[in-house]
Amino acid sequence: MCFNPFIKKVISSDLESYSFVLNKNYIENHIPFSYSHLIDELNSLALKDDGFIYKNYCLGGHGERQYFSDNNGKKIDTIRAKIDEWQKANKINSSEYYFLLASLLESADKVANTASVYGAYLKHIKKSASKELLLEPALFEENENEHKVYNEDANELIKKIEGDILYLDPPYNQRQYSANYHLLNTIALYDEFEPKGKTGMREYNRSSYCKKNEVAKSFEELIKNANFKYIFLSYNNEGLMSEDDVKNIMKKYGKYDLKTKEYQRFKADKTENRNHKANHTFEYLHILQKDS
Repeated sequence: MCFNPFIKKVISSDLESYSFVLNKNYIENHIPFSYSHLIDELNSLALKDDGFIYKNYCLGGHGERQYFSDNNGKKIDTIRAKIDEWQKANKINSSEYYFLLASLLESADKVANTASVYGAYLKHIKKSASKELLLEPALFEENENEHKVYNEDANELIKKIEGDILYLDPPYNQRQYSANYHLLNTIALYDEFEPKGKTGMREYNRSSYCKKNEVAKSFEELIKNANFKYIFLSYNNEGLMSEDDVKNIMKKYGKYDLKTKEYQRFKADKTENRNHKANHTFEYLHILQKDS
């Protein structure tokens, strides 16, 4: 087998801006540049108190939600606004923009007042959330390789790209990841909208891969149109598509194989996976060597 090791294409799943930004920085960025002066300036800015995060996700704003301390909410707004200002004024290029934005997202997440994901906030500020946000650089790996990150519907993008290896890791079930990371998506997008409900959710698209009556059709369309020699799909035994569903689709298009590994179930809380009584889950790696 001979694979091209120099080009890596990454498709950001579910059109999530948070994951897209991280991929743009950690994968697409690969050439070093000077950043210390940018980080230092962003950390020393006078805080603004009329920003979107402070007004909607801190108690000092509307007095409803407490995802961040008041001071950290103001700092997130201040830094985010300055990054946009620099971009529009061409003070920073695209690589620097995504580097600084990824740095903000990673640093903000460290002081978030949540138990884990952003489905809910804590009633009282926890110890880590009480610390002052310090913008730290999201350092990427420096190398001579080229990398390209996309952020669009995978079933449309697959018609435009080609390569040796395609690795797929779609959602397994009806849970859309956007809900768990909605606030990080909001910081990344930094747009104006009306937050909904107690948790301040934003509208988001629900992928066909999270819909029982659509997933198989979308998956087969993706496989059919994929111009790749080898296709790998990461899935598990509790996904919307069964092991046989995936096998029957993939084997239509070439030589199929399957690797299975058992894992102990992860439970974030007592109600997590309450519909599943098993203590273990099986991870599948579906493998297709596609016909020419």
